[in-house]
Amino acid sequence: MQSSFEPERPLRADAQHSIARILEAAEKVFVADPRASLEDVARAAGVARTTVHRRFVSRDDLHDALVATVNRRLREALDKAEVATAPPLVALYQLTVVTLELKVDWRASWQLVDFDSTGARGIDPSAIADLDLLLRRSRDAGLLQPDVDAEWARGIYLALIHEASARRRASESASQSAYRVMKTLLVGLGNPEHDLESLLSRPANGRDL
Repeated sequence: MQSSFEPERPLRADAQHSIARILEAAEKVFVADPRASLEDVARAAGVARTTVHRRFVSRDDLHDALVATVNRRLREALDKAEVATAPPLVALYQLTVVTLELKVDWRASWQLVDFDSTGARGIDPSAIADLDLLLRRSRDAGLLQPDVDAEWARGIYLALIHEASARRRASESASQSAYRVMKTLLVGLGNPEHDLESLLSRPANGRDL
């Protein structure tokens, strides 16, 4: 997915560092005040106002860049989870942990995502396709009910991720929160034939799934 902020040619390392610094500052600024200006972002990033305006000509342009950051990190999470080849329970748990961390670390940017859009503010279609693939593999492996529609399961899963991140206590780790998401998903849409407690006895304490 190409966004208007993305350069046509590779940037030098110092320019890449400057953009990363601005985006990280923007995330923190927009958490505190979603209406903050580019000048506010420049001040938080410790750079000149002209530096921000040179990279992002408007707030909309900066918002597109933040959504692109979410998409890039989500792509990394899907790749790390090996959704096409890893055992579905392992991949789903791994993806849930990383996505919960992403939603907490970039929560202002997540608020800018339009899940119904295929444009710059939408989730990358390849990420949606990979998540649907993982949910179909989970269904075929017997984790979900055999008649569950993958698109419906995706909506439920993303809603659970949203609620878990919004209600996550400061003392709760991402793995604990992911365990709760998984348990809710596998109770609500899960195959009643599997031994749920045995299935979920391992994810909370690590990678031995």
